[in-house]
Amino acid sequence: MVKSFSITIICLLCSMFLSAQDQKKDTTVKVDNNYITLSEIVVNSKLDIASFIERVKNDTTFYKAFRNLRIIGYTSINDIRMVDKNNKIEASLLSKIKQIRTHNCRKMQVLEEKTTGNMYDAKGDFNYYTAQLYAGLFFTKDSVCGETNIVKGFEFSTKGLSGIDKHKEQLKMLFFNPGRKINGLPFVSDKTEIFSKSMADKYDMNIDYRNFNTIPCYVFTVKAKDNKKSNVVIDEMTTWFNEKTFEIVARNYSISYDAGVYDFNVDMEVQMTKAGDLLVPSVLRYNGNWKVIFKKREHGIFTATLFDFVR
Repeated sequence: MVKSFSITIICLLCSMFLSAQDQKKDTTVKVDNNYITLSEIVVNSKLDIASFIERVKNDTTFYKAFRNLRIIGYTSINDIRMVDKNNKIEASLLSKIKQIRTHNCRKMQVLEEKTTGNMYDAKGDFNYYTAQLYAGLFFTKDSVCGETNIVKGFEFSTKGLSGIDKHKEQLKMLFFNPGRKINGLPFVSDKTEIFSKSMADKYDMNIDYRNFNTIPCYVFTVKAKDNKKSNVVIDEMTTWFNEKTFEIVARNYSISYDAGVYDFNVDMEVQMTKAGDLLVPSVLRYNGNWKVIFKKREHGIFTATLFDFVR
């Protein structure tokens, strides 16, 4: 009996100790409308949480990294696969391209290319709007001149666009501005604004401190609560911010929604690197299922690997 009682006391003390340790590790703070859980190391770092959240809300480094690709040279390996409902490949493209920039112009040189299925139509254009989106990011047919990497004051807009061009622009909004309100996207606009008062109770938010490829980072994670997933667009998003510069080092996110006239379910991963003093994407992985009214459902999987950057 004494031995059993002693064991019970020891277990109780261990449980109390572990509970105290858990409480010590996590601290919850409120910033505007949102409750944010901080890891112990973040608490000890004395990070100004309110200022950090403002940086997250107003970040331009993510989109600017892609704009930077317009003013430098680079080589990329492109793997695009369009699959059917059974994940069987319907069409594919594997290529290696080199972007050359001279005299304020850029042009693309195809070093290698192999396609299968109906990736291209009879005119040589992409049959799939997923591939068209990819091409808009990384490919160019002719020389493009006079571009800049300026993002200050830039806003995505669907004004004057219709059909597939409008849908592609809306998709870019979701990719490059996750967490912000997106005007012009029916039934979805307000549901992307994760920091708004109306969305505050739908997410768990956390800030941690970890390395990403040896770079010390603050890690901001947003995850929809299990009972709220039907009311959100961004299901989960994790962003690594460089501890010193607060530039985005990497971002993983999952978005989904069913608006009746269209639906989507997309996972993306982006990793950044430096080309001189410019932040640029080095790896982009996409796995997305889209259906737009009057268009065939598309399930595309692609990976872009960028290297040999030239200023």
